[in-house]
Amino acid sequence: MPAAILGLLFIDVIKQYLFNPLSVATALVIGGIVILWAERRDHKIEVEQVDDMDWKHAFKVGCAQCLALIPGTSRSGATIIGGLLFGLSRKAAAEFSFFLAIPIMFAATFYDVYKNRAILEFNDIGMFAVGFIAAFFSALVAVCGLIRFISNHDLTVFACYRIIFGCIILLTAYTGVVGWPEFG
Repeated sequence: MPAAILGLLFIDVIKQYLFNPLSVATALVIGGIVILWAERRDHKIEVEQVDDMDWKHAFKVGCAQCLALIPGTSRSGATIIGGLLFGLSRKAAAEFSFFLAIPIMFAATFYDVYKNRAILEFNDIGMFAVGFIAAFFSALVAVCGLIRFISNHDLTVFACYRIIFGCIILLTAYTGVVGWPEFG
């Protein structure tokens, strides 16, 4: 709920000021540094399983998800790291992160379908059904594998990827290799 409320209130401001290469690159680097910091601190586990979470833990992780409104910030990264910081085990943090994604994904999908309803035709239903089924099962396999991985590994590799990719964006902009208009 926190991310949905803030998203609805600030979507225009976020799009106007933060949807640009500099903001995204900066968020990638800062996010990577935060992940490295969070992974190196001691974790006091209060919640071993998702079923053991109370509303306070859920609300705190939901607030961490608000950081994902910043372009360049990973939604799952924000919620998993938030979960670890707020006392969830790796497995509980990863599982809850994906549970949090479900309503957002459905809302975004329905909003996009509603917004583009004028170009949809009845004949498209079969194509959408096949795409939905393929996407559902692909996502199920990917999510199960990712939860297994996160349960047993830290996110240092992901943090390093974010930092390197953010630095590449900044470097290409400042050297002129890529003509990002926002970098002037």
